[in-house]
Amino acid sequence: MASLLSSLGLRATNPLSPLPSHAASYLIFHFLFAYGVLSSRTLKQIYGLDHNVSPREDLGKYGPEAVKSGKITQKQLDMMKRTESASANSVEHYTLFVASMLWAQMTGLPNAEINASALVYTLARVVYAAVYVLVDRPALSQIRGLMWWTSNLVCFRLLWLGGTAINRTVALS
Repeated sequence: MASLLSSLGLRATNPLSPLPSHAASYLIFHFLFAYGVLSSRTLKQIYGLDHNVSPREDLGKYGPEAVKSGKITQKQLDMMKRTESASANSVEHYTLFVASMLWAQMTGLPNAEINASALVYTLARVVYAAVYVLVDRPALSQIRGLMWWTSNLVCFRLLWLGGTAINRTVALS
């Protein structure tokens, strides 16, 4: 368990060593997650709906015809649309995450605090995306909203803690 906590940046491998920051790793992960993993491009290629000339219009322009012709099901089209939406939301949310991580680093928050916050954010965003893409039942889709707010609150908390840390140093000067 100690090595898992060390790998996540929640506990130092040696009590005398400083705890490393994993902020850069989390930032890279979320960029790749938003722009790569959640990209609907792969699914559209698998189902033969990918048109590189204007890929943002693929599902709206070619999706209904693909369903009508039996190439894909309506359920598959709906899942691809939800995947595009999950990706768009993750791309939009990335800026808040970057700002909160950079602010936390700049204001000197402890690495354990930053790493733990980034881990909670990551878990919330992965669950958010999984629910968005895979769940098509209204009652269960409410989990997505809960995870969206969880990820926002993690970022707001880092911004708040960073502001408090800055104000503390200003008050001391």
